[in-house]
Amino acid sequence: MRDRLYLPDLGNGQYQNPILLCDYSDPDVIRVEDTYYMTASSFNYVPGLPILTSKDLVNWTLVNYALPRIPEERFNVPRHAQGVWAPAIRYHEGLFYICYGMPDEGIFMVRTADPLGKWDDPVCVLPGKGLIDPCPFWDDDGKAYIIHGYARSRIGFKSFLGIFPVSWDGLHAVGEDHLLYNGLATQPTIEGPKVYKKDGYYYLFAPAGSVEVGWQTVLRSRDIHGPYEEKIVLQQGDTPVNGPHQGGWVTTPDGQDWFLHFQSKGPYGRVMHLQPMYWEDGWPVMGDHGQPVLTHEKPHAPVCELLGLQASDDFKGRLNLEWQFMGNPSADGHEVLDGRLRLFARPAPEPCEGLWGYPDIITQKICCHSFAAEVTVDASELDEGAQAGMALLGGEYCGAIVYRTQEGLFIGDLRSSGQSDETTEADPLPEDTDTVRIRMQLIRTGEKEAQAHFYYYVGDRLCAIGSTFCPGRHTWVGARIALFCTPFEGGEHSWADFSDFRVIPEE
Repeated sequence: MRDRLYLPDLGNGQYQNPILLCDYSDPDVIRVEDTYYMTASSFNYVPGLPILTSKDLVNWTLVNYALPRIPEERFNVPRHAQGVWAPAIRYHEGLFYICYGMPDEGIFMVRTADPLGKWDDPVCVLPGKGLIDPCPFWDDDGKAYIIHGYARSRIGFKSFLGIFPVSWDGLHAVGEDHLLYNGLATQPTIEGPKVYKKDGYYYLFAPAGSVEVGWQTVLRSRDIHGPYEEKIVLQQGDTPVNGPHQGGWVTTPDGQDWFLHFQSKGPYGRVMHLQPMYWEDGWPVMGDHGQPVLTHEKPHAPVCELLGLQASDDFKGRLNLEWQFMGNPSADGHEVLDGRLRLFARPAPEPCEGLWGYPDIITQKICCHSFAAEVTVDASELDEGAQAGMALLGGEYCGAIVYRTQEGLFIGDLRSSGQSDETTEADPLPEDTDTVRIRMQLIRTGEKEAQAHFYYYVGDRLCAIGSTFCPGRHTWVGARIALFCTPFEGGEHSWADFSDFRVIPEE
């Protein structure tokens, strides 16, 4: 029942960008033998640090997460826009490493010998506010470093890169952090550095100029401590790909170079692009003479199955990997039964209004321009004062909710209004049913715009709920589909069952 959605592989030796029409922000990529591994930011969403694999850089599969929970207890409450920022993935002496920053806590490292298995618990390499976007580097002289950016919201400045030495195992800072590069004059908002060494030069691939309209910069020096020359190597030009930057360089087994990066795409989040790359006079040239390509010949690789990211779930045995909670979930907040996901109406850990404060709300990214999502909600155990349904979470949100009053079960249109919710209209469910199938339809209306509509079924007839909703991104992430069961005026001992969740592409 797992429907294919957006396909980047055109099936004729060519691919189209984006290669992942999905919100994998701040990506990094490596190759180990014949397999490519990618990770990305996960912010407050749990599990975190997604692991995707590919054999050809075009067809990707989500296979694991490196961070089952965010260890800091305060993430038992959703801390939107906080958490895990801009990781770097590396392979060193038989181990996979992911280094990531948490803007309020510091720089952390996780590692494993098996990226598809369990990763070690994270280690804080260097505590401190405002230390973000770290990348480890093991030099050929036996020294190791982490180069990183700074978050002005926490430390008071940005547009600088920093460096500090670390132990050879990558787990401990062994010296003080100090400024490495000042981008204020020519590379404002420089951040997200990725460190490489080639032909005696140290290269820092770093985005600058802001997420929406920025570019990709490369710095180079004969000494890792600088000074650095600089060159802009990828920018929008006359293409529709705004702000092309922040990603990683990877080389195929036969020596082809490629650059994987993101583009900010409104409600769709930060989607993934792949650019061909070659070297000229000691500098990389990306895309089509420094502009993003929209289609291109695929990297040299064995013939691969055409893959699109999946979204549907029949809830057999366990949750599919696409699902993430808004914070560390409660131990008793959900169960996966035989074909059903049971969500319990657990109260929020802290006082809140609306859905944003509930860690047990389960979400997944959008991974197709236009689609319909459907789910069946069994509200038979929903007590008076609890609500359940499906929503589209963006900067604001809209959804279809089922709730019980003394008069029976109702289905209504849920809208966020500032930090609180309101139900603008409601219809009673037939007296002889406590199960309803909800449908959400998302229609692309522009390069970075979409409209959502909600419905429910009465037999084979679709009944509209509410009015058109135009989703936007929320903090650093794109809009997300969400399933929820929450108390709003009691009902804390009830639950709802969800089944047959389907996402069907419509283009």
